[in-house]
Amino acid sequence: MTFTDDRAAPSCDFRGKRVWVAGHTGMVGSALVRRLQREDCDILTVDHSELDLTRQAETEDWMRSRRPDMVFMAAARVGGIAANARYPVEFLYTNAMIALNTMRVAADIGVSKYLWMASSCVYPKFAEQPIRETALLGGHLEETNQAYAIAKICGIKLAEAYASQYGKPFMSVMPTNIYGPGDNFELESAHVLPALLRKMHEAKAAGRQSIILLGTGTPTREFLHADDLADGCIYVMKHYHGTDLINIGSGEELSIRELATIVAEVVGFGGHIVCDTSKPDGTARKRLDISKVSALGWRPAIELKEGIRDLYLRWQRSGYSARASYLTSRTGG
Repeated sequence: MTFTDDRAAPSCDFRGKRVWVAGHTGMVGSALVRRLQREDCDILTVDHSELDLTRQAETEDWMRSRRPDMVFMAAARVGGIAANARYPVEFLYTNAMIALNTMRVAADIGVSKYLWMASSCVYPKFAEQPIRETALLGGHLEETNQAYAIAKICGIKLAEAYASQYGKPFMSVMPTNIYGPGDNFELESAHVLPALLRKMHEAKAAGRQSIILLGTGTPTREFLHADDLADGCIYVMKHYHGTDLINIGSGEELSIRELATIVAEVVGFGGHIVCDTSKPDGTARKRLDISKVSALGWRPAIELKEGIRDLYLRWQRSGYSARASYLTSRTGG
């Protein structure tokens, strides 16, 4: 496979473009599809049953036949602390292979813009707060998600390498903690917000007077609705012509205990929240510096309690079903 050195300014016009949303059945991918329906473009999607992005030949054949003009790479192997600890091979291998396979073909077929979706959990464990993009690789990673972080950093650095060596318009965004429609409510692999919703709902339904909060409840986190992230990604594609990493977050943080209090209010759970301090907390504080994306003119629109209430109502309407576990989700096109 050969590459050309085309350093022309990347296009930011979606009109008439073939836009591939990889991972379109996942929470972020489905939000991107919803948001792109407001653009005059042809949205490309493909199910994992038809395309496994960890397989190089399959990926190359599909991309060459569909020839997307723009790519949003939201396909990933994702999960919470427990899943990361139990399946480090799957987290590292799958996410690294997705980056390696898709960027290689995207460079060769001349994709006009490629956006790699990273995660703020790949920043150093003790990064200065709020975390600037320049903090990447500036310290030790959080041990509880190290395999996932290494794979995501591989994607970030590969995008930078294609940009610097071949002039390819590849970029990476660093989202904060995301929640929203399509979230994962399977307790083993869920992130903290949907896990709390499920725990409190089930405790209320069973008449229990307490729920267990893993850890001390003191770490602080920042949360962003998936629809806000999708809007931010599309805004960055339109208005950002650089290739350096760019944070996307809400700019606000709260403790896990404060989050639990909000969730309890939304669910109507009136019992006690008991912290199991024998369980790990993860990173003590994590808030992104969003000055770069703010300077472009983008701001999130969905307030946290409003977003949590909407997510809870959607989960109710779904019959309280737990989404398929991460082992079968979001690894395809």
